[in-house]
Amino acid sequence: VQLQASGGGLVQAGGSLRLSCAASGRAFSSSFMGWFRQAPGKAREFVGGIDWRYDITQKLDSVKGRFTISRDNARNTVYLQMNSLKPEDTARYYCAANRSPFYSGSSATYDYWGQGTQVTVSS
Repeated sequence: VQLQASGGGLVQAGGSLRLSCAASGRAFSSSFMGWFRQAPGKAREFVGGIDWRYDITQKLDSVKGRFTISRDNARNTVYLQMNSLKPEDTARYYCAANRSPFYSGSSATYDYWGQGTQVTVSS
């Protein structure tokens, strides 16, 4: 499986970005897909994920109400829509695929990772 993330960039606080993660290879539609982020000097954190039934899990309180996850199984793509961005959202964002169809917020359980895309939010 190969995951290709895109859509990052530099944006002012209050702006929006939509990240995309295109998957190729094995069956994507049954995988739980997660978004993680990692800021310099900080641990990687789980932003949220989506399963094959389009059920979304978001555990990061700081992004609830601002970030939305979706997927298009026909296009083998998962998205992270980020609105009302804040400087503290600055990080490298990664998409990841889990062989299991079930939710997991632990990066250690994900089998495949994209290269990440940088998001920088200026104040």
